[in-house]
Amino acid sequence: MKRIQYQQYGGPEVMRLEQFELEAPGKGEVAVRVRFAAINPIDWKLRQGDMKIVTGSRFPRAMGMDLSGTVMSVGPGVTRFKVGDEVFGQARFKQCGALGQAAIANEGALALKPANLGFDQAACLGSAGVTAWNALIDKAGLGANQHVFINGCMGSVGEAAVQIARNLGARVSGTCGEADMARARALGVETAYDYRRTDLSRLGERYDAVFDTAATMDGDTGFGLLKPTGVFLDLHPAPLKFLRALFNRRLKLVMCSPTPDILNQLARAASEGRLRVSIAEEVPLSEAVALIGAIEGGRRLGGKAVVRMD
Repeated sequence: MKRIQYQQYGGPEVMRLEQFELEAPGKGEVAVRVRFAAINPIDWKLRQGDMKIVTGSRFPRAMGMDLSGTVMSVGPGVTRFKVGDEVFGQARFKQCGALGQAAIANEGALALKPANLGFDQAACLGSAGVTAWNALIDKAGLGANQHVFINGCMGSVGEAAVQIARNLGARVSGTCGEADMARARALGVETAYDYRRTDLSRLGERYDAVFDTAATMDGDTGFGLLKPTGVFLDLHPAPLKFLRALFNRRLKLVMCSPTPDILNQLARAASEGRLRVSIAEEVPLSEAVALIGAIEGGRRLGGKAVVRMD
């Protein structure tokens, strides 16, 4: 089988589409024949070595987190899945591997794919859907009639967050590019601001939660947009932020943490048409290295990029 992997940490030039042999799934693990994988910024951040304190120094290393596919085999102790089940979720964080024809996932990071949901859409739910859920529900406790501001509301996490917030009965405002304004309003964004032309520090409205999915908002601006009891949701934790969060309960650091319950809730919402992630481009595995490099280099798509395993 083939997958995208690399022999050393570095830029796009270290990626290769190469042959590999899939290991047998261990205790609590599931081997998945991948149908689709979704491309995420975490893919190249891991390849660049940003998390090498966790991922280590053994090579080759595989790429890709978000996947959908069919169960090939299960390891000892797996009870939720059987061979032939159609699933979606995430490959193991340390080992990755979704950008390949087969990968290993932890049982708890997978859910059954609804029959009426395409493999392409299902592959997009992992990082985007789980991160938005972790932020708005687990961290902010967002509820009906509350008002959330989503910075970057038409990125993949932002788009999922808009729909999850609306499903909760919350009001949504946020920023996006001018070209995405109509799409944002169609999803239920009450007030969409052009991020290029808007000084967020001058907004008069105050919010129950501010979710910085674009990672471009400084803390002073974020806290300045909050009601006295509001929370600022930061998607890019750093050591100093963890320290600050210990003393400021209004700062909530968000990390993508899938659970079976969250994945099942996302699957249900997607199957009922209440959650959909926009797909901007689909390529076969043979063209994925070039597409990853282009996106990493700044190419904007206006939706998710997915890789098809032919």
